[in-house]
Amino acid sequence: MEHRAEARVDSAAIAANISHLKTLSGVDLMAVVKADAYGHGLIEVGLVAEKSGADWLGVALLEEAIALRTHGVRAPILAWLLPPGSDFRAARTHDIDVAVACIAAFKEISALKSQVRIHIELDTGMTRGGFLDEWDEFLTLDFSDVNVVGVFSHFACADEPDEKQNTDQLNRFNIMVADLAAVGINPPIKHLSNSAATLKNPDATFNVVRTGIAMYGLSPDIKTLGDSKSLALKPAMQLRAKLHLVKRVPAGSKVGYGATAVTSEQTNLGVVAMGYADGIPRIAQGAGVFFDGKRAPIIGRVSMDQFVVDLGASTTAVAGDWTIVFGDGSQGEYTADDWGAASLSINYEIVTRIGPRVSRIYAPHVY
Repeated sequence: MEHRAEARVDSAAIAANISHLKTLSGVDLMAVVKADAYGHGLIEVGLVAEKSGADWLGVALLEEAIALRTHGVRAPILAWLLPPGSDFRAARTHDIDVAVACIAAFKEISALKSQVRIHIELDTGMTRGGFLDEWDEFLTLDFSDVNVVGVFSHFACADEPDEKQNTDQLNRFNIMVADLAAVGINPPIKHLSNSAATLKNPDATFNVVRTGIAMYGLSPDIKTLGDSKSLALKPAMQLRAKLHLVKRVPAGSKVGYGATAVTSEQTNLGVVAMGYADGIPRIAQGAGVFFDGKRAPIIGRVSMDQFVVDLGASTTAVAGDWTIVFGDGSQGEYTADDWGAASLSINYEIVTRIGPRVSRIYAPHVY
């Protein structure tokens, strides 16, 4: 059955990005595949990443890690969003490393006496996850019934390489690692770099880098770091959708909910078979689709299952034709960066929010 919309994922692009990032960093690489691999497909991308040389896989949730294990991934996996009350015993059963960010979770793991492999998360200045106010008390605890293998933190401003906070966080990380050493805890694995730091901050490399958005070929921030091409990254996803309908309309036609848009001249409108239920941002204006070598911008508001584009007066498009919603930009099509800007958001959100009604198609090359 042919689909109305599909996200076509280029496995070879993911492999090339992993190779590039490993070469750039010179250390082990953790492929971050949380949130359904940023919308690219958890299991498929996890297997591709492992085959392509990723040394680790990183996820937010324990259930993501278990899914990877049960589908054949054998590389080490770290899950880092496990609050107190999580099934830490299942983590040990499935050989999954877990992050610990508070004393309550640490005590639950210690009580199991099952030597769950833990990575201590440090709050070095992002003021989100990690030890901060409990740090001094944490250092006094009994570590004999736990297996501390890693320590890590997360940059808040790595996509702004000249921001002083990056240096402050690196210094704070080193201080807190020294605090652990002073009480006899010397984790062999240290990781701080995300995609942006991997690309631009070699001082923060340590012995593992965590690469999320860059692994999928997208820039962490095109304004401060440059676009994918300038970073030698290959976007892995092309999103395309069919035209449900094409109709000629006169000038002065009101389009969409709220009649917020009006055609300025006679034109052809295309109804694209995707909407905000599929991940197309309702707020989007200034993006659209690519057809027959031309961009066709959105006109009117995005609906739940469809949106309308202005194909122009001379289009050859007919109902059933495929359009490119976004791709790598090589043909002149809109990119995930363009859609992020058009939605007052970022490329991360654009790819991650592509919904389950959109089929994922995997191939070595799909462009």
